[in-house]
Amino acid sequence: MSGSHRWAWVEIDLDAIAHNIRCLRDVVAPADVWAIVKADAYGHGAVEVARAALDAGASGLGVALVSEGVELRRAAVEAPILVLSEQPREAAPDIIAHGITPTVSTTAGIDAIAAAAGDAGETGVSVHLKIDTGMHRVGARPDEAAELAEYIAATGCLHLAGLFTHLAVADEPDRPDTAAQLDIFDAVRAALPPVDLVHAANSAAALVHPRAHHSFVRAGIAVYGISPGPGVDDEAAMLRPALSLKARVSFVKRLPAGERLSYGLRYALPVDANIATVPLGYADGVRRNLSGLGVDVLIRGRRHPIVGTVTMDQLLVDCGDADVAAGDEVVLIGEQGGVGLRVEDWAGPLGTIGYEITCGLSARLRRIHVHRAGTDSSTGDGRSPQ
Repeated sequence: MSGSHRWAWVEIDLDAIAHNIRCLRDVVAPADVWAIVKADAYGHGAVEVARAALDAGASGLGVALVSEGVELRRAAVEAPILVLSEQPREAAPDIIAHGITPTVSTTAGIDAIAAAAGDAGETGVSVHLKIDTGMHRVGARPDEAAELAEYIAATGCLHLAGLFTHLAVADEPDRPDTAAQLDIFDAVRAALPPVDLVHAANSAAALVHPRAHHSFVRAGIAVYGISPGPGVDDEAAMLRPALSLKARVSFVKRLPAGERLSYGLRYALPVDANIATVPLGYADGVRRNLSGLGVDVLIRGRRHPIVGTVTMDQLLVDCGDADVAAGDEVVLIGEQGGVGLRVEDWAGPLGTIGYEITCGLSARLRRIHVHRAGTDSSTGDGRSPQ
């Protein structure tokens, strides 16, 4: 496997995925949980996460691209898969051929799906109609909903199986905007014939807005054990982070005080120190400006800062007088020796969100899927790469 001999990898605890699905099911019952596995399951590995989520009780899956749904189907995932926005006309035949549920929000989008269904001799093809209730990214205007529902029915081969919207600030529970969006959505629902599936809640709304639960919630970031935002941290505390980013020390050198490190020579050692090289860099998703922001790694259960400019393939760690050797495991995200580093420890200093951190971990990094008991679904032995 590409990258299997590299001293850097991403480890995904599938038991944590299952735990998070079960927690979410408890919170939103009697609504169901659909797991959002777009962007390679937010960097966690879509096929493996999808299987773990479904085994734990998720009822369906959500993707952003038709190709993501096709990947799941080719891996023999048979659960319902919803593509979350209207796709290009050229994608419609693949949607029909692979039994993926399309989202529509325009007459052109409806026509494309209907034409592909007709070409394939399919009838009763389920579609979901997306309504823009205020986020203004994609979706039909509320005043278009009734006309579009009639247009879907008039095709003769499509069935309006779902109606949904997306909430812009559900992770900020005190803001009135979520209630306003749900008011608009409720008015749209009231103007339409009954629809089988109604959904509005993302992860944050699943945790703090029961009114948005409806038929099912679309759980994304919460599936991976990452809080949707500071405003819902308390409600997300029950979740377990699934992703760890690990490496091994590739080189160690002792340098005297005053020596400067990495490109630009911007970091000067305040005292003599052991400097560890770690074979990870910005080509792997470790942001170039991460050093100097108070971000640490773990080596032998102790915290040590990333120092000097992060380069494309390597970064440096100031280990002080600590005993460190080539081959030692380095944890950048995850736990070691009872100490934990979270995705949020990067996101805060970088002024971003946990989603961007995990999605930004590149395909150069091998994903190893494990369980708490240590079984590695890739190698079968649960061992870290040597």
